[in-house]
Amino acid sequence: MIVPSEVQEYVARQPSLTWRRHILRWVIRTLGFKVLWNMEITGLDNIPTGGPSIIMMNHISLIDPVLCMGAVTQRFVIPMTKIENLENPLIAPFIRWWGAYSVKRGEIDRKALTNSIELVRSGQLILIAPEGTRHSDGLVEAKDGLAFIATKADAAIIPTGISGAVEWKDCLKQLRRPRIRIHFGRAFKFRSSGNGRTSRDVLPVMTREAMYQLALAIQDERLRGFYRDVSQATTEHIAFI
Repeated sequence: MIVPSEVQEYVARQPSLTWRRHILRWVIRTLGFKVLWNMEITGLDNIPTGGPSIIMMNHISLIDPVLCMGAVTQRFVIPMTKIENLENPLIAPFIRWWGAYSVKRGEIDRKALTNSIELVRSGQLILIAPEGTRHSDGLVEAKDGLAFIATKADAAIIPTGISGAVEWKDCLKQLRRPRIRIHFGRAFKFRSSGNGRTSRDVLPVMTREAMYQLALAIQDERLRGFYRDVSQATTEHIAFI
């Protein structure tokens, strides 16, 4: 596979962003975690300290990526963001300073897929919401993009459940700190042939198994949505690590 020069440049830029990310993560943990939100974070030991990795989160509010970026301290989280956010004058500077990468929703964004694969292969920890957009009422049926990226990059996946973040703005208006819970579930990899190729028929099955692991990581069972019946969870195509 020939990697476009812009992808190589993006991967090569990651070390130069370290000092910016240290500053921004300090701001998140100081202002966000100590002033704005009452945080409960569990399962940090399930995050590999290095190597190709993906945080797979449910997406219920605008601040979810920021919560994950602040919660993980042993390495930096690189989030995927919708391209529209780069036009938002309030959050675009933050996104650019951190060094996130964008994705076009509603279509197959091959550039985003390539960036994701190459970033993970280079040993980074990226963040993906497999549903594609926010769903505050609970999980919906997911797309296969995460399974595709993970199998191509042989990545560890950390299912990450977020609860309590939906009404954070309303709580702040009432001068209350919302109680937000983040749980990092048991990491796993997809079982594959080892050559990075996976049948299109198998990808949806992998996605379903991964989404049930995500459902199990969500502490608020009401947010498990489409995958609420965790008794249906199978592990034929995943191996815990």
